[in-house]
Amino acid sequence: MRRITGAAFLSLDGVMQAPGGPTEDYTGGFDQGGWLFRFGDDGIFDTIGSLFGGEYDLLLGRRTYDIFGSYWPYVEGEAAEMGAAFTRAGKHVLTRGDRPLEWENSHRLTGIGDVAALKRTDGPDLIIQGSSTIYPGLLAEGLIDRLILMIFPVTIGKGKRLFGDGTPAGALKMVDHKVTAKGTVVATYEPGGGIPTHGAFPEPSTSDREAERQRRMKAGSW
Repeated sequence: MRRITGAAFLSLDGVMQAPGGPTEDYTGGFDQGGWLFRFGDDGIFDTIGSLFGGEYDLLLGRRTYDIFGSYWPYVEGEAAEMGAAFTRAGKHVLTRGDRPLEWENSHRLTGIGDVAALKRTDGPDLIIQGSSTIYPGLLAEGLIDRLILMIFPVTIGKGKRLFGDGTPAGALKMVDHKVTAKGTVVATYEPGGGIPTHGAFPEPSTSDREAERQRRMKAGSW
């Protein structure tokens, strides 16, 4: 049985689009690409090194696969070692399309059921990079075992977000955390079950003003 870890670079307001560079993904008019490197420090790069320091496969959406496949097999200099590791790793691509997967060691997944079947096989654990669109479905099916959220001290305002439409309600438990020198919070979570259905809520107001507010909420005019 493989484990699936989602490792995401996030702004404080939840944006994960194009952390790596200005030309990575400017769809939707996104103009803040490369924000990771404006706030990166030894702490975050050590975290990345630890994440990719062992044996792993990658689980990717189609667009992140295209971004990675157009860069990492060709990169030179200090990053060439990482490029070679990504090329060696199995790359499991969740996609509805039928365009060829031209990067070696790439495998097509056509739906969430394929991910569940892959998870039941023997092999390296899976790491998600980017791929914002695949998170809601994986979370809804309980397929993600761990979330490593690297939350940078910046608000970006617009862009693709990790917890998009379709993200299910649920609790998480924090299993590790640290703060880097430049203020990036690295928070690691595992599934924590459902949201409790009961709580010690304060007694609701019985004022006429509250009754009117409740009436307007129900009517959609508040």
